Amino acid sequence: MRLFRSLSHSIRRSVRLKLLTLTLLPVALVLPASLAGLTAWGASFTYEQLYIKVNTDLAVAHDLFQRIQKDHLDRLARLGNSYVFREALRNGDRQAVQRLVEDERDSASFSFLRVVPTGTFGESATLQPSVGIEILDAAQLAALDSDLAASVQLPLVKTPRARPTGRTLEDRGMLIRARQPIVNTDGAVVGVLDGGTLLNNNFTFVDAIRDLVYGPGSLPEGSIGTVTVFLDDVRISTNVPRVAGKRALGTRVSEEVSRAVLDEGETWINRAFVVNDWYISAYEPIVDITGKRVGILYAGYLEAPFRTALWQALGLALFLLLGLLALYAVLAIRGAKSIFRPVEKMSQVITATRRGQTLRVGEVETRDELAELAKEFDAMLDRIEQQTAAMQQWTDQLEEKVAERTAELQQRNDELQRTITVLRETRRQLVVAEKLAALGELTAGVAHEINNPTQVMLGNLDVLMSELGDHLDPVRPEIELVIAQVYRIQAIIEKLLKYARPGEYAGYLTEIDVKQVIRDTVALISHMQKSRPFKLTLELESKNTVTINEQELQQVLVNLISNAVHALPEIGGKIVVAASDWEHRGVCIAVTDNGAGMTEEQCSQIFILFS
Repeated sequence: MRLFRSLSHSIRRSVRLKLLTLTLLPVALVLPASLAGLTAWGASFTYEQLYIKVNTDLAVAHDLFQRIQKDHLDRLARLGNSYVFREALRNGDRQAVQRLVEDERDSASFSFLRVVPTGTFGESATLQPSVGIEILDAAQLAALDSDLAASVQLPLVKTPRARPTGRTLEDRGMLIRARQPIVNTDGAVVGVLDGGTLLNNNFTFVDAIRDLVYGPGSLPEGSIGTVTVFLDDVRISTNVPRVAGKRALGTRVSEEVSRAVLDEGETWINRAFVVNDWYISAYEPIVDITGKRVGILYAGYLEAPFRTALWQALGLALFLLLGLLALYAVLAIRGAKSIFRPVEKMSQVITATRRGQTLRVGEVETRDELAELAKEFDAMLDRIEQQTAAMQQWTDQLEEKVAERTAELQQRNDELQRTITVLRETRRQLVVAEKLAALGELTAGVAHEINNPTQVMLGNLDVLMSELGDHLDPVRPEIELVIAQVYRIQAIIEKLLKYARPGEYAGYLTEIDVKQVIRDTVALISHMQKSRPFKLTLELESKNTVTINEQELQQVLVNLISNAVHALPEIGGKIVVAASDWEHRGVCIAVTDNGAGMTEEQCSQIFILFS
């Protein structure tokens, strides 16, 4: 721990060690990590591909195995349905029937083929074609053919890793057995074609599957593809070699595979020790016609050539990696030297300068930015020495002027602050004036455009009232309200024109009853209660009349109540409009609500235009 701390301290204090650490540390870290990762990934990827291939090989072997079984049944069906066979059967020519059966047995390589009476295998089995795997003991084989029982005798070979057993001989037979009902011209079943092919010692069978699965070019040089049929866990037909020129008949599958495939019914795919070497192997159960697991179908190929190729590829990759890392280390160290040497020289100069000594970097070996930096560093030191004396003189002069300038600046600062305040107020007034001027031009045009349609509306309302005559009474309040609002529009137009041409208009002041104006205003905003329900209460106690512009007062009230409505809560909103006498000569109008209210900042902006 002390050594590590000392090394860490040295690295922090030395640019040389920092650069060497930054350049060489990746080499030290990347090399083992790259080797481990490359090895693990290469092995994992390679074996994953090998397992995918052997799984595909097993699937092909399985399909071929099923196709061979179906082909047995198809041959029996063609024989039973052939014209010659039917004619011989119809004529009762037993010799011709037997001759046709023997010819088919020899041409199709059946181990046995016979014609048996109906009912031999039960009524249901007689009526339906069937094919599948059957396991027959020695007595059952002898009943079919005495030579079959003798051909299956197979001594068991002691096999490492196999499941312990007390058996020494395998005398059972595994057959592909097909049964085809024989139907006469009347459609009646008169017999059954019963044929089978013994898989024990049937090298033609496994070699044919191997040649189809592992054809030329499917495996690298030195590897061999193998296919095996197991009866239970015993190899009864295989092309796996045990010794030179001999097949591994009688050897047994490992206990691990036996438990997985025969006991659990799983497909087992992995590298496995087969007889005397390691193979990339795939096993699947073989089931008989009753669905019972009676054996194993195996496909696999020798692992050694793939393993050798893998290690050769990894070795080549390792060699290339080591070469690249070595080249990187050399270049990194040389590059680091070209950096830390000028930096160390500059560090020495700085230390000497701090002590009051005069020292320069001088020439450096490189011609890069560091060389330019060293040159400029020396020039900077020269300029610093020249400027130091001048700065000392300037400092003395500056201190004398500071006191003089301070008082002058303070005075000017006060004047500037006052000027800024005046400018701000002036700017605000100019902005308001500009906005009012622009508004005046705009409102003059708008007022002119609106005034024409209002005149048309009033004229048409007069015509409407005249035309309605006695029928006017039901809608009179509505029409009068429309006329009042049209006049209100004209009043608004007049107000707009006041902004545009204030000299041409004088205020229209009349003596009004404030309570009536409030009631009229409430009628104008009654529609707002539909979109936002609220309770509106009127407390009208005033008795005085006031001289004021009625339209302007009504506009103020509409704006106040509308703003109050917008500030109300969604549920339970309340607005109170009160009017009371003020000093026997005026009226005080108050509009209150239970909304959120306004902040102090908002209140301060109420009477400022365009705020």
